[in-house]
Amino acid sequence: MTTPAERVNLLSEANSSLPLRGDFERMAKRRFQDPTPFREGNWWWIRLRQDEFRDGKPERILKRLKAPATTSAREAQKIASEMLRPMNQGLESVGSATPFGTYLDTIYRPTVLPLLASSTRSNYEGILRKRLVPFFGDFALRDLNTINLQKYFSGLQAGHSSAVRIKDALSSVLGSAVRFQMLVRNPIGGIQIPPPRTGKRTKPHITPEQFELLVNAMAEPYATMMSGLRVSELIGLKWDDVLPEALVIDERYCRGDWGCPKTNGSGATIGVDPRVIARIHQLKGMEVTINWGGKRATKTFKVVRSDAPGDLVFQSLRSGVPMSDHNILSRHIKPAARLLVWCPR
Repeated sequence: MTTPAERVNLLSEANSSLPLRGDFERMAKRRFQDPTPFREGNWWWIRLRQDEFRDGKPERILKRLKAPATTSAREAQKIASEMLRPMNQGLESVGSATPFGTYLDTIYRPTVLPLLASSTRSNYEGILRKRLVPFFGDFALRDLNTINLQKYFSGLQAGHSSAVRIKDALSSVLGSAVRFQMLVRNPIGGIQIPPPRTGKRTKPHITPEQFELLVNAMAEPYATMMSGLRVSELIGLKWDDVLPEALVIDERYCRGDWGCPKTNGSGATIGVDPRVIARIHQLKGMEVTINWGGKRATKTFKVVRSDAPGDLVFQSLRSGVPMSDHNILSRHIKPAARLLVWCPR
């Protein structure tokens, strides 16, 4: 009596009867490569087939690699086996032949970047355009290995903080390639960046008395915004978040994006002095006059256009839309600080 045959699932690569469709599927039909090195001149030469992109299309081409002829034939065979190990063991995917610049344009920018915060997205775009694409644009993803990346960062003409931002942007790109199975691992993990040239500096601070002077030097509603919360949390504050003795922090607005607070600890109901709550409510009856048009032209606006539960507490004076954190800092906080001689020009 014979035992029932066990069911065996074969990969499409191993089943020659299955039709392969498309360039990538055809390239996925790999064969184990074990070429015999041959000697020519002062080198051992090794023939292999490797995935490449030609004219925007993936192709499997014949390549030649070399090793010094001073090594023995046995050692040359070991070198060949080591070179071919990533392909033979499936540690190098077909997609790893994609050029870095092509991957950015076809996958990363339309798929990954839109999911990031607008400030992060803008930062990464600048780094990709100015730093990474000019250097790595034509590199295949598989060629962005730890050695090549370390050479880049070791010769980088940039400060420590800039190097950190470049590394973060590159890690985001290569990490997404790992998620999409175009790379087996992210090589950025073993990279070292140049150390900072200076130690940590003590952050400047002002006294409570100076803080009170600063608040008094600012116009409303910006003076009331000086409450210790992050500016993105203040911009996203709504009237139903203002309780008799507390503020509910559950949203933030930053440069066009609504989202949850920056950290888990930031999303909370914060106890606030009743005088602060009273000052916030006083904004409802206030009006401010600002320059409008010519040198002497002015216009008066209500500080709070509407105070329904879902309306913003701090609204743009001209249109009622969410405020800009950059404008709050550059047009109101810094000028007031300069008047008090604390902030350098």
